[in-house]
Amino acid sequence: LIEAFVSAGRVDNVAMVMGLHPQYLSSFWKTQYLLLRMDGPLPYHKRHYIAIMAAARHQCSYLVGLHMEEFLQVGGDPAWLRGLHCAPQKLRNLNEINKLLAHRPWLVTKEHIEALLKTGEHSWSLAELVQALVLLTHYHSLASFVFGCGVNPEEEQDGGHSCRPPSPHSDSSPASDDSTGGLRGKEAMQEVEVLMERMKLLRESQLEEAGVTQEEMETRFELEKTESLLVAPADITDHSPQSSILCFVEDPEFGYKDFTRRPSREQAPPTFRAQ
Repeated sequence: LIEAFVSAGRVDNVAMVMGLHPQYLSSFWKTQYLLLRMDGPLPYHKRHYIAIMAAARHQCSYLVGLHMEEFLQVGGDPAWLRGLHCAPQKLRNLNEINKLLAHRPWLVTKEHIEALLKTGEHSWSLAELVQALVLLTHYHSLASFVFGCGVNPEEEQDGGHSCRPPSPHSDSSPASDDSTGGLRGKEAMQEVEVLMERMKLLRESQLEEAGVTQEEMETRFELEKTESLLVAPADITDHSPQSSILCFVEDPEFGYKDFTRRPSREQAPPTFRAQ
């Protein structure tokens, strides 16, 4: 934590969470430091912009905001932050492989690499591309960590928490974070209670229907669980990503698609098997 503070002048919330597991934080911090601050073929501002592109694919506003600040601190052009369309063509050419690595990595082929290395005005050197791809995959993974641990924005970021008491607000302004969080917490508890009630009813029906197989009961339970998870609280039914994130994403509809082979006339996508 001291190293993080001395290097960056702050200890971000990711480091605070990982600090619960010091050995893991130490390994992570060394990796992060090598990727972003040590010698390498890519200039510092481009490294942070690639991090923004990767995090934006997963709509991770925490990481996008963090690296927008870092991008400016190392001398990045503020115009690039208007969106991917304002970045140099060389960086924009990463969009396709960023999209695939984020959502369907088994579709990446050697042709994607060849296209980026092809000689021309906006071509990548092999060393640059290797560092860019490591950054992309690193931040795709880190976005999952941020979502999985529920990491909050930094104090100075939009939606960030601080130690100051909430300021008074008019009827037209949004409610404070504490009140909103409290409401969402209550709704989450209500959803859990509903799910538990459904599970109880399923167990009771199992006793009544002695003829039902275990497989049938498991199928019913999975259906109930899925339906429960699909019901969103009233105040967060709008899942559309913020425009500040969408501007770094091309083809936002592209996402994960199940690649499991099933008997079908359609040709199944190739699968990457590791054993």
